[in-house]
Amino acid sequence: MPLRTVGGRELYVQGRMVRIARLEGDKYKFVDAPEELIADLRKSRERIDIFTFMQKLPEKQPRYRYPMELDNLAALPISTYDHWWTKQLNNKTRNMVRKAEKKGVTLREVPFDDALIRAIWGICNECPVRQGKPFRHYGMDLEAVRKCAETFLDSSIFIGAFSEDTMIGFLKLTMDDTRTQAGLMHILSMVRHRDKAPTNALIAQAVRSCADRGIPYLVYSNFAYGKKQKDSLSEFKERHGFQRMVLPRYYVPLTAVGRAALRLGLHHRFVERIPEPVLAKLRELRNSWYHRKLQTATEAS
Repeated sequence: MPLRTVGGRELYVQGRMVRIARLEGDKYKFVDAPEELIADLRKSRERIDIFTFMQKLPEKQPRYRYPMELDNLAALPISTYDHWWTKQLNNKTRNMVRKAEKKGVTLREVPFDDALIRAIWGICNECPVRQGKPFRHYGMDLEAVRKCAETFLDSSIFIGAFSEDTMIGFLKLTMDDTRTQAGLMHILSMVRHRDKAPTNALIAQAVRSCADRGIPYLVYSNFAYGKKQKDSLSEFKERHGFQRMVLPRYYVPLTAVGRAALRLGLHHRFVERIPEPVLAKLRELRNSWYHRKLQTATEAS
């Protein structure tokens, strides 16, 4: 997706027939004065048919009169770490965090430097397959890892999970401009250290880091994607106290093409119009295909 600068804000523009723009870091960064940015977009030489943005937490009621649909985030309200630990966490997950501590996993905020990049590179290149599918970050070189990790450095926190002196997992938190929320932009742990529960420990430290800074919401991307309302990832989020919070997402048509696309529903991907039972079957077939392919590759090696 090409990056464009309009009105001092960086935007991603995607699509050919219908060109849709959104903030770089959409769902991590928000528009506080949409009228001004939309006016700049209308004056821009860049052809943008639709501009979309999400209303930020905790404002659940629509504030603007633009065309809108409902979107969602997996959000964890934070007051204190102790409140999360005793009131918002279930027993199984609490035991997983304790397990990490017993296994010697330590957590700390780490600076963005060459040592962090090398550690992230090692985690990304540990295993070509995750959750039964090819891992898209496997094979990245150091420069590609740096480019991926260095976004929004002035408003981001990196947390490392360590076993002795080795980083076995990392997390990147990115705060919005008003420090109302911190979003989990990246979270990844080594497969061979799964028995140490580093991912659970990383989320616990993220809660602590937000509580220490007075950030009232920790966000873990969407709770549900498209028509798929629940899966293993949403259950994982729920066990850590994240809730499905529904928020307005606005679609502002800027051209005649944008207005027509909005009426016809062309601002959504084709896959989003397929009924969920059909999508579930397609996902099952895809996972079976990956499993056979990976099994064949293992037997041949």
